[in-house]
Amino acid sequence: MARAENADPNRGVDSNRGDVLVVGGGIIGLGVAWRAAQRGLDVTVLDPDPGRGANRVAAGMLAPVTELQYGEEQLLRLGIVSNERWADFAAELTEATGLDTGYRACGTLAVALDADDRAELRELLAFQQRLGLASEWLGGRDCRRLEPMLAPSVRGGLLVAGDHQVDGRRLGTALVEACVRAGVALRRTRAAELTVDGDRATGVRTEDGALLTAGQTVLAAGSWSGELPGIPAEARLPVRPVKGQILRLQMSSAFGEPFLSRNLRAVVKGVHLYLVPRADGELVVGATMEEQGFDTVVTAGGVYELLRDAHELVPGITELPLRESSAGLRPGTPDNAPLLGPTALPGLVAATGHHRNGVLLTPVTADAVGGYLATGVLPAEAAPFTPARFHRTATPAPEALR
Repeated sequence: MARAENADPNRGVDSNRGDVLVVGGGIIGLGVAWRAAQRGLDVTVLDPDPGRGANRVAAGMLAPVTELQYGEEQLLRLGIVSNERWADFAAELTEATGLDTGYRACGTLAVALDADDRAELRELLAFQQRLGLASEWLGGRDCRRLEPMLAPSVRGGLLVAGDHQVDGRRLGTALVEACVRAGVALRRTRAAELTVDGDRATGVRTEDGALLTAGQTVLAAGSWSGELPGIPAEARLPVRPVKGQILRLQMSSAFGEPFLSRNLRAVVKGVHLYLVPRADGELVVGATMEEQGFDTVVTAGGVYELLRDAHELVPGITELPLRESSAGLRPGTPDNAPLLGPTALPGLVAATGHHRNGVLLTPVTADAVGGYLATGVLPAEAAPFTPARFHRTATPAPEALR
């Protein structure tokens, strides 16, 4: 049975000593909390609105192979491990909560619209094959046979049957419920400062003045993970916000067949684009990549660019109702890979920096960091991603965690 939220209203009182305090209740923080609670640890999650972080904007593609970029082979391996766990992870969540996560084993088709794109995809296919990955080259006609709504100009594509999808919003809701049922306490407020005693993290002081302490504190605050005051300079995490705008449309049956049946990716005029069709008829189109700090304003230019590029790929898309436009922040790192495990400050553990792969890496992060909290051992697949790979110089501490 979960403890009541904010059970002790006394300000400045150590009212919540526990094993683990998770700062951030997005899908990463909730996944870690759930796994840690399943291992018998006393866990509290600190977040003003649990389950409604960057996952509310994410398209939810589980696509380690088609996300592959040169130089990211270690990240690829981590993504493949996580993708292989997704079916069981989704089934376990549904069994624990009765809630559907929208997991679909649908595959991804990455297509080329011109000769240059086709040559680039061919190079990617060769790279994938050198790594032993399963992907299949299709000509333009075969691509359109699979997805009849594709533009006639499509020149070819890669079919990756092992890429899938999940609904990030449903996932967040299910993880909140799973945490509650596992006995995790949810404190609906923000962290104002990390507390440190000697050379060890001891917890946080909240923005309403409460002092929460724990044996281990997990920093899972997404794009704000580098902003929490109180962290010594040598332990601060190199996380920055990367803005992404995304659209949600409603597919129509007026075309006489499914509008799209699988994830679709393309590079249009040098810009990466993806379309993710949900089983309930929603079509997610995304996403921009903008270095705009903590700005989450939806712009006319962002909406226009996404619709323009999507129209080149699937001309019929402009006839679909536009249901929503939104913007969120990906937590980026210098090498685009997550920060997992112990930091330079004893008692402070990282679970952040997942950039464009937060949904994909939720199962492996939950298992790795949840296990580390219980045993002190980080599994081999997570070992390359500890914060120790970065050596930052001292910088002034920020004023507040937004």
